[in-house]
Amino acid sequence: MILEVVDINIDQAKKNDFEQAVAVGVEKTIAQAKGFRGYKLNAGVEKPGRYLLMIYWETLENHTVDFRGSEAFAQWRSYVGPFFLLPPVVEHFILASKS
Repeated sequence: MILEVVDINIDQAKKNDFEQAVAVGVEKTIAQAKGFRGYKLNAGVEKPGRYLLMIYWETLENHTVDFRGSEAFAQWRSYVGPFFLLPPVVEHFILASKS
């Protein structure tokens, strides 16, 4: 299992619209992608316009090749991209330990 973490900064005045765009965008694009296993969206407390979007993939290639190389990726960006103040920072993680 791969965890994709996307660090996103938006105008906090648009938070409701952004959160709705993420929900709709995931439902219509990412949820249909090969290897998609779920997601979580967390809003910053100290920095209200900061979000961490965590997407769970079966393999790294399901995200980096299958999804990013598809038409669905452009569609996803059309939902959420207009909200970005800066390009999002994307990193991938594997589970190191579990409690």
